[in-house]
Amino acid sequence: MSETLQPTGATISEADLLDRTTGAVQAAGAALRERFGEVVRHRTREELMRALAANDDAALDILRPRLTRLRPEAGWVEDELDGGALPSGEWWVVDPAEGNVNHLHALPDWAVTATLVRENQPVLTVVHLPMTGETYTALRGGGAHLDGRSLHVSPTEDLGLSIVATSQARPDEDEKVVRRVGASITAMLTDALVVRTAVPATLHLLNVAAGRIDAFWQFAGARADLLPGALLVTEAGGRISDAEGRPWTPRSESFVAAAPGVHAAAVTTLSR
Repeated sequence: MSETLQPTGATISEADLLDRTTGAVQAAGAALRERFGEVVRHRTREELMRALAANDDAALDILRPRLTRLRPEAGWVEDELDGGALPSGEWWVVDPAEGNVNHLHALPDWAVTATLVRENQPVLTVVHLPMTGETYTALRGGGAHLDGRSLHVSPTEDLGLSIVATSQARPDEDEKVVRRVGASITAMLTDALVVRTAVPATLHLLNVAAGRIDAFWQFAGARADLLPGALLVTEAGGRISDAEGRPWTPRSESFVAAAPGVHAAAVTTLSR
């Protein structure tokens, strides 16, 4: 396993860095699980935003100092809804409560994620699901794992036999994007076996990496909801691209992650 030199001068293997990142993410998940329970009612958008921010802050109070100690010179992405390319260097891309709105509504589909990005390429990621206790990890060149067990994408080669999924990238999406999402779901309902639609994106991407579903797509999107899954799916043997089949980057306006056997068919359905 390769070694990286920390700015402090201490040498740490990337495997150790992944382990320590995992500890930080799991600790933040435990804090959010203590806050989980009854539906958090809100009467205004402002009340909703305050509740979302309270969850974020509870996790960030744990994540920020621990991850900063691991990589003191790495930048920090402040807004999990941000998209586009990052400046040169290393960056922590963190979603302290991926699926935060689900948490507030007492739904179990949420996670804590942390991804180290180097020169706009994810090099390691940790996704922890506090409600199940599962932890998904990936290290570039080192494979994808669920609690230490290797993950592999589906061997499916027929889109017509596939379970596929999509997600809403953010609230208040541009009307053009909303219409494109609707048209893509209609197309997939025709070409695929079953279509799943829910937030957050990361949980669908975990399922692609684990071979439980065969393809995921999304229009628009943020770094924090796509980078963890992009690394997990790639390391599990899957393919990622934009909806036209071109190489995906954080600047892309669409995203597709699929088992190799159905990737081309999924792109054909989404780009027609």
